[in-house]
Amino acid sequence: MSWGNRRFRRWLPLSLCILMALVLASCSGTGNDTTTSNAQTAQKVNVFGTAANHPHSLLAFANHTLLLATHYGLFRTTDDGTSWKMVAGGAGQAMEGLMSYSMVSSPVDPQRVYVLAQPTDKSSKGTPGLYTSSDQGQTWQLSISAKKLTPSTLFLAQAGTTSANEVYVYINTLGSHGLLVSQDGGKNFQAAGELPFGSLSSLLALPGEKHVLLAGSSDGLARSEDGGQHWTKLQNTGGVYEMATGGNDGPIYASGDDGVYASQDHGKTFQQVYSAAAINSLSVSSQQPLTLYGKTGTSLYRSTDGGKSWSKLPPLQGNYFNVVAHPGNAGEVYISLSYPVAIYRFDQSSQHWTSLTPKN
Repeated sequence: MSWGNRRFRRWLPLSLCILMALVLASCSGTGNDTTTSNAQTAQKVNVFGTAANHPHSLLAFANHTLLLATHYGLFRTTDDGTSWKMVAGGAGQAMEGLMSYSMVSSPVDPQRVYVLAQPTDKSSKGTPGLYTSSDQGQTWQLSISAKKLTPSTLFLAQAGTTSANEVYVYINTLGSHGLLVSQDGGKNFQAAGELPFGSLSSLLALPGEKHVLLAGSSDGLARSEDGGQHWTKLQNTGGVYEMATGGNDGPIYASGDDGVYASQDHGKTFQQVYSAAAINSLSVSSQQPLTLYGKTGTSLYRSTDGGKSWSKLPPLQGNYFNVVAHPGNAGEVYISLSYPVAIYRFDQSSQHWTSLTPKN
């Protein structure tokens, strides 16, 4: 079946539009080329470039390595932010002139990372599509061109759990038929099965459980035990934008407009644990699965009781974006800021933020 010929015209639910706006809407390659060109040639303010740059995805690994996907380049540090190197998106590099987003690491092999890329403007030289790294982001290769899958933008990517070569992508213009899966590192894709929703806002492959997936949408949650071929809708949740878990056998958390939900039975059922505010960008400590971090539009928060209660972290000046728990220390968390890009690390013991953004 040719995915490029299957075009569905439909309005996206509000929740999905909001999520897309956070990452893609203001970053479209069909935007004003003059504005983009000016941003690229403006004076650098730090190691991440000009004040126009903004983050899309942030990953933290146990060996002091961080990966940051931005509108203008993909950056890597191996010394916990003391120094950074652009590893993709620059001149002569993979993804040249492309923005990178929806970056995920494999729960089977932390060396394997996937990321989506699309043009920043019409002059971008790189090939839009799905890229992969087998060395934790040091080098990148094109797995498949977006044109081979769809004439539109790939919305999200999610690494699977059957092997490091399993990866899912979602094409939002195909609605309930937009979930595809690859078993060869993204070189070839096939339909994963029809979703029970007309749109998809988040996808989670459960660590340690092959073929088990959770799908979130404005209509709630659904669970699959056969890699997405068949789905069961779950009860007791409102719209869900994102999900997170600390690892094998730990609680699974979901967030949406109605608050935070938690599952203690591998995603078979969810209960609402917090309803006072919408907490997003959830990140769970792999060391202490009841410790998680998140944010609202104006504040950063920490919970140590599985999301039932939250305490506010000291504020930072800037626009909050990615929140990522430190993989080796439940008392620490990373935050990315936008316009310009900046990275900070918070230490619960000292109640202090440390800048991880060198000037150059």
